[in-house]
Amino acid sequence: MEPDLAELHADGLRYTDLVAGYYLGAPDTILASIADLSVWFFVWDDRHDRDTVHGRGRSWFALTADLRTALVAPRSHLHHEEPLVAAFADCVQRLTQPLGRGWRDRFVAHFADVIDSYDEEFRNRAVGEVPTVDTYVKLRRRTFGHEVWLDLLELAAVRELPEHIRENEAYRRAGMATQDFSAWYNDLCSLPKELAGDEVHNLGISLIQHQGLSLEEAVSEVRRRVSGCVTEFLFIEKDVVALADAAAAEGTFAGVELRSAVLACLDNMRNWFSSVYWFHHESGRYRVESWSDRSHPPYVSDHLPGGGQEPAAPPAGPRGQRWRRRRASAENKKTGDA
Repeated sequence: MEPDLAELHADGLRYTDLVAGYYLGAPDTILASIADLSVWFFVWDDRHDRDTVHGRGRSWFALTADLRTALVAPRSHLHHEEPLVAAFADCVQRLTQPLGRGWRDRFVAHFADVIDSYDEEFRNRAVGEVPTVDTYVKLRRRTFGHEVWLDLLELAAVRELPEHIRENEAYRRAGMATQDFSAWYNDLCSLPKELAGDEVHNLGISLIQHQGLSLEEAVSEVRRRVSGCVTEFLFIEKDVVALADAAAAEGTFAGVELRSAVLACLDNMRNWFSSVYWFHHESGRYRVESWSDRSHPPYVSDHLPGGGQEPAAPPAGPRGQRWRRRRASAENKKTGDA
């Protein structure tokens, strides 16, 4: 997103409002750090889309290589020439300071997996491969960053939870229900623009491609899964409360503190549902009916940062035809301006 586009669209995209709704109670500095990471994630996701559409493999894989090194050594990347790398390093440095090394190592490992999964998506899109439903569900849980956002619940509570709490079945089920809800609802709201852009990663698209569903049937199935996540959370929520109560049963100060942290994480899991729902109906990111081209969001730029160039390879199939038309249109405009 170039500066002029950011100024024009940032308020309407509502990126920072999203985080403010589902990490309640976090200190301002931590909330600001999480919000910045969330904004960065959206911009990075758009870069992924544009690099894929324009066949910029060299650019993309150079970026993710730098992101991996910035993840483990953020301080040395704060002034990186690539804005996405510098911004990511800044976020990581701030996010990994409040809690201990154990939490930091876990967060770094989880985010490294997100980067790997985005590379996998890039390769899929380059050849137009639509993953099966089961494959897509596993991949989506990685690209959406389920584990990262669950880690950040602890950061918002300013308390690293012990493993026996984090890996407890009830806690895991509640956390995954919130994240699956968010991922599937995002897929539901993104389906129009992703169909228009020949995207291959969307639950609805996998259902259409591999289970033979019509568009209407696929939308109904995604909605069913979204509703099922809410049902699952409401069913398991009481068991997480019981888990928290058990932590404080002996009446120790540490146990009471742990109970408060678990309940804070649980409350913010619940907040994910309403915040994600609200965001998708308020953000300009999903208002495709107002776009002149549903396959090209008006808030993104097709240019590499800093005016860098990479010879673009046209994608295959219908997306490639649209790519050629847009490229020809841009060239004609340049000729007319000249």
